[in-house]
Amino acid sequence: MEENRKVIIFSAPSGSGKSTIIGHLLKRVPGLEFSISATSRKPRQGEQDGKDYYFLTEEDFKQRVSEDKFVEWVEVYQGTCYGTLKSEIERIWDKGNTVIFDVDVLGGVSLKKIFGEKALSIFIQPPSIEVLEQRLRNRGTETEESLRKRIERAEMELQYSNQLDVVVVNDNLDTAINETETIVNNFLNGK
Repeated sequence: MEENRKVIIFSAPSGSGKSTIIGHLLKRVPGLEFSISATSRKPRQGEQDGKDYYFLTEEDFKQRVSEDKFVEWVEVYQGTCYGTLKSEIERIWDKGNTVIFDVDVLGGVSLKKIFGEKALSIFIQPPSIEVLEQRLRNRGTETEESLRKRIERAEMELQYSNQLDVVVVNDNLDTAINETETIVNNFLNGK
């Protein structure tokens, strides 16, 4: 790996504000580029292949796993896989950019081990499970069953947060964005 080939890994429970924080960073910090994950789940309304995710069939996903085309991958729910294609990282590095990952916490721990010192791993933590549940309810996109699964998963993910480099608590979005931007700039500038 060349010297400037760095990665920034974001993990967080669904509803923690991670995507919003990443969106702000991509606008405010030059040279960052989002790594588009591959998934075997179906696109949600408005999602586009090659922009939001690389949408693969479950069979195609597993075929690529067997061909060692992923840096990391995980089956988050039965039959629903997410992963990072090696070709995606190379595409971003070849442009001279720093890769931004948005992965579940286990993927974050795994990527940190793979990239070591070239990686900064950040966990965006909700102030509490209760606040997280309210944020998810306010989205209006969850059934009670899916909400329960997301909360159970969030409780599990919080147990792994100490295995990442930095934890940012998103109690106030502007504060969390500014704190994260400072952490990222310090990493990129070797501080």
